[in-house]
Amino acid sequence: MAGNSQRRGAMRKTGTKKGMVVGSGGQRRKALKGKGPTPKAEDRTGHPAARKAAAARKAAEKASAARRDGGGSGRPGAAETVAGRNAVVEALRANVPVKALYVAERIDSDDRVREVLKIAAERSLPLLEAPRSELDRITAGAVHQGLALTLPPYEYADPADLVSAAFEAGEVPLIVALDGVTDPRNLGAVVRSAAAFGAHGVVVPERRSAGMTAGAWKTSAGAAARLPVAKATNLARALRAYQEAGLFVIGLDGAGDTDIAAARALDQPLCLVVGSEGAGMSRIVTETCDLVVRIPIVSGVESLNAGVAAGVALYEVTRARNVTRPG
Repeated sequence: MAGNSQRRGAMRKTGTKKGMVVGSGGQRRKALKGKGPTPKAEDRTGHPAARKAAAARKAAEKASAARRDGGGSGRPGAAETVAGRNAVVEALRANVPVKALYVAERIDSDDRVREVLKIAAERSLPLLEAPRSELDRITAGAVHQGLALTLPPYEYADPADLVSAAFEAGEVPLIVALDGVTDPRNLGAVVRSAAAFGAHGVVVPERRSAGMTAGAWKTSAGAAARLPVAKATNLARALRAYQEAGLFVIGLDGAGDTDIAAARALDQPLCLVVGSEGAGMSRIVTETCDLVVRIPIVSGVESLNAGVAAGVALYEVTRARNVTRPG
């Protein structure tokens, strides 16, 4: 009969009621513990995104090390990349030599992009449209904003060629050598001053020195296209070679023997050595110089940067040569 609780199998057995039971039988001690939220793809070992991020960091570190060593286009056989809309516009305005100009596909145009494209058309620059992933690779992960350009490797002259060219032109050689100047903008300023005062070239050491990067080109205001820059494997050795060729080597230092205006050899074949703003010239280069002179400045100013010091000294050289020039 329906509802008859007395029939066989109709009664619930004791202990079969669903729900919590007393004790866990050790189940909770053996339960798995959570490991927290899933890490990002870039932080997961072996994930493609993690490998890509590691490669980008390695490339950025390599590029940073190259810049610290005066790399970029200043190193033989190496090309420098300029990334970002403002940087590209400024480089093109300064007539920096260009190997290729890269523009991202479907780039958002603004005044800077339009100016870049206009200059590229006027100068017939190699223009390449590339996906942003390619620009990321070319610029080593830098913020490029859809624009980047590469510079051809700078072709350095030989230090001896600078003197030979001066003698062949029937002129009194005037060479500027830099010792320990690592800021490309200072190098560009020295190149600009050297060209303005009739020098025949600038010499930089191969190591621990700024190279002819885009920054140096821009600061030179076009003078780098007219004045050769030479690279010496050993600066002290190059200075001794100049001395053997008949040049008088004068170094600039705050503790110099005399004021540069009082130096008597300024109208002779000359190599002017300028050191860095902080450390100045190295000991071996100082010992190689025939004379060490100073620029008189007020006591409250410790030193001048290489660009300013070279400009002042070159002015004094030019003034001395104009005074002693006949007629």
